[in-house]
Amino acid sequence: MLRRIEAGLREGVVDTQGIKTANKIREALGFDVKEVRQVKVFTVDGLTEEQLATVVREAALHDPVLQDAALSPVSSQADWVLEVGFRPGVTDNEGRTARETIAIVLELEDRESVSVYVADQYHIYGDFSEDAIASIGRDVLANELIQRFEYKSKADWQKEPGFAAVAARVSGQANDEVVNLPFSTMSDDELMAFSRENTLALSLEELHTIRDYYANPDVVVERVKTGLSAEPSDAEVEVLAQTWSEHCKHKIFASKIDYTDTETGENEVIDSLYKTYVMGSTKTIRENKGKEDFCRSVFKDNAGVIDFNETHDVCIKVETHNSPSALDPYGGALTGIVGVNRDPMGTGIGADLVCNTNVFCFASPFHKGELPPRLLHPRRVLEGVREGVEHGGNKSGVPTVNGSIVFEERYLGKPLVYCGTVGMIPKVVAGKPGYEKAAKVGDTIVMVGGRIGKDGIHGATFSSEELHEESPATAVQIGDPITQRKAYDFIMRARNKGLYNAITDNGAGGLSSSVGEMAEDTNGCRLDLSKAPLKYDGLRPWEILLSEAQERMTLAVPADKLEEFMALAERMDVEASALGEFTDSGYFHVTYGDKPVAFLSMDFLHDGVPQMQLKAVWERPEHKDESVTVADAEQGNLLKSMLARLNICSKEYVVRQYDHEVKGGSVIKPMVGVKCDGPSDAGVVRPILDSDSGIVLSHGINPTLSDYDSYWMMANVIDEAVRNAVAVGGDVDFMSGVDNFCWCDPVQSEKTPDGHYKLAQLVRANKALADFCTAYGVPCISGKDSMKNDYTGGGVKISIPPTVLFSVMGVVKDVNKTTTSDFKQDGDKIYVLGATARELAGSEVAEELGISAAAFPKVDAESALARYRAVHKAIGAGAINACHDCSDGGLGVALAEMALAGRTGALINLDAVPVTEEMNATEVLYSESASRLVVSVPEDKVEAFEEIFAGQAYGCLGEVTGDEQFVIASGATVLVADNCESLAQSFKGTLKF
Repeated sequence: MLRRIEAGLREGVVDTQGIKTANKIREALGFDVKEVRQVKVFTVDGLTEEQLATVVREAALHDPVLQDAALSPVSSQADWVLEVGFRPGVTDNEGRTARETIAIVLELEDRESVSVYVADQYHIYGDFSEDAIASIGRDVLANELIQRFEYKSKADWQKEPGFAAVAARVSGQANDEVVNLPFSTMSDDELMAFSRENTLALSLEELHTIRDYYANPDVVVERVKTGLSAEPSDAEVEVLAQTWSEHCKHKIFASKIDYTDTETGENEVIDSLYKTYVMGSTKTIRENKGKEDFCRSVFKDNAGVIDFNETHDVCIKVETHNSPSALDPYGGALTGIVGVNRDPMGTGIGADLVCNTNVFCFASPFHKGELPPRLLHPRRVLEGVREGVEHGGNKSGVPTVNGSIVFEERYLGKPLVYCGTVGMIPKVVAGKPGYEKAAKVGDTIVMVGGRIGKDGIHGATFSSEELHEESPATAVQIGDPITQRKAYDFIMRARNKGLYNAITDNGAGGLSSSVGEMAEDTNGCRLDLSKAPLKYDGLRPWEILLSEAQERMTLAVPADKLEEFMALAERMDVEASALGEFTDSGYFHVTYGDKPVAFLSMDFLHDGVPQMQLKAVWERPEHKDESVTVADAEQGNLLKSMLARLNICSKEYVVRQYDHEVKGGSVIKPMVGVKCDGPSDAGVVRPILDSDSGIVLSHGINPTLSDYDSYWMMANVIDEAVRNAVAVGGDVDFMSGVDNFCWCDPVQSEKTPDGHYKLAQLVRANKALADFCTAYGVPCISGKDSMKNDYTGGGVKISIPPTVLFSVMGVVKDVNKTTTSDFKQDGDKIYVLGATARELAGSEVAEELGISAAAFPKVDAESALARYRAVHKAIGAGAINACHDCSDGGLGVALAEMALAGRTGALINLDAVPVTEEMNATEVLYSESASRLVVSVPEDKVEAFEEIFAGQAYGCLGEVTGDEQFVIASGATVLVADNCESLAQSFKGTLKF
């Protein structure tokens, strides 16, 4: 019996959520909302009337101090009542939590007999038409991909209060139908149509390869033995599409590329960008380091692993969740953070989670104008992503110690959501190296964590194609950090007891990918899908196999440890299911009970995809070079305008939503200074509280430079990431890198007529990665690429700018020898390290002034490396009190940020800046030349400091003052004279939602 329990705030209680919702409606739609009151609705199935009355009486689902609850609809005088709830088949985490609470209150033994579905009801006051209310539901309150909404007017509500109780029982029986597909008789057009209609993202060549495999007589003979037909089953085609997807197989990075550089006349054939430049450079760096090589495991696990101290190693992984976040910002981002947390959990024999890092790329939240079909307003995307990562990270008990936000209008078509996690692995677990793992023949396949549902089906293939108007709703996963946290705690305990041989997460492709990848250790497996726990009825075998429903890990458990493993899971209230075993059969063998579902050769599954043959042609784009000059009297106003720009202004509004103190190891916080509102260059965390060893975490990103030359874009982001880590005290000789490429479609086609150029941009970025990682001695230990970041719809195509996030993880031997960016001490001398050139292309000041520039920042790795080593030495010697990198906004912004963070003034002589050519004041202040830092030096350390930097380019610009006046002068001309608090208000005033 379905009944509804409705809980609303008592009369007189301020509805803060309602106020927030009303503000959201006003800001998003401009509607004059007088008031919004919110009610929580619980639709319950499986309880008697007496039990329902007990739930209400015992306040199981509401706060009795602030709320009233009843089994009847809330009375209302609102002009409209609008209710939002999940669609059938979508994970309802709040409903599941409510069910658990009810089960505890009623002391139910069979929790599965009860189902709870949660909805939010909005009582809206204001004079609105039905169309306006529908717009509020569609455009603000509900995401129609995963939610439905309904509404009633005041008259209808008073005539018949409430909405119908609609729900579907959450249980677990599948539809065991397996469909054979007539590939042998399908024409090319039919094959391609089939791929498009089923979101397989397979090319015609790949479809032909699959068809040829099934036409092989030897394959047919083996299939007949298992009870399968000569035609592929639906599950087999889905598994191949997932395994061969761009998302999982990185086919563009693995392709053979005919590359031509029209500038130099160079022509070469590159056989795999990944092997040539990413793996190749890391191999060279490790060989160069010799005995000093700190890498432990690279490119072969869920995360890259490096040495940390005598007892532990550390690992890092950064993922993207762009496509899901475009459709459902909250759900996409939440699963981004909980998903990447599972990567360290599945690295080696399992890592303890240390911290998170997040970088987002959005169009302006103040975007105006009509949006193309299916696209959400950037403000809504920002808010959804922010909240999703907040809920995923904070509720997982993992601190967020570093991050940034980039704004650029081309991210309107698809936002970029980078989520990263650092983990720590004991050097020895159960007598074996902690970073090693391998499934063994006879090990049981065990899935632990959440149940399987339709959410996330086709996630891998959906993310391997452009976003369009028909992109499937089921591709978006729904995460539950609480369930994952329970699974994590269980896994760490099982790890320490040595109860399993291998582990990986159920990420893209679910069981298909996790079991398929682990089966490579033994060369085979047998998997019975009928034993998999389901969220609800009706899933077909291929859906169970491919679902990316969250919070699940797959483990290889030895037969003699299985009983102890399962008993521990039961004691810790974690669902664990034995689904089969790893074999040496040479086949990925899947059944549903006795019914055959899939039987694929391991060789064909993992190595059968044909290599792409692509062409890339580099032609340098032309840009005008206009004068960048602002009158001396306007320099102060320009500085404030620069501080308020979206890519420079304070992100404190977002930062404050994330917990950076949980676990107690945060050393350098995301915000620094006397009022904790200045920007930090990098995060430093101490993962072992009784040790002074720490981890430094930083990143670099600069997509605008791709419009000029992606080679130098990559050089700059590597340099920025290293520079940020150096700025807080990191050692450039103990840093590792993670490369995350997000690219628009680089394959030439009718839809992408400039594919040869976009692919050449990708080639040049990889060349730079190899050159500058090698020059700095920073090996890439992990990475990810995300192609097809385009949107097509409503007659427009929007492609993101080629974007690389380069993250750096380093080891700080003594966290006491670190520093922050805020000026701290009156009388300290201020130095700029490195020379400034007239390099304004892609700069914030060029955008602010609306001018075009041609000269972009280039990186001299040799001089930069010497500078970074000297900075590390000087910080360790106590010769630097504050250090800040020059990046967005150049020298002027860096100086202002240091002053406003410390709320202590500075007197700056711009003429002392070392420059490489004649430049005016605007160019000197706002050029974004690479590899520069600003430092403050105690007066008694000046001699030692200058000795350390002897022979390098630097200039003493002035000193820190105690009067809070920030002054920049050139000769006798005062260019900027302002108060530090005034600068802080400009810096903090833009993003205050």
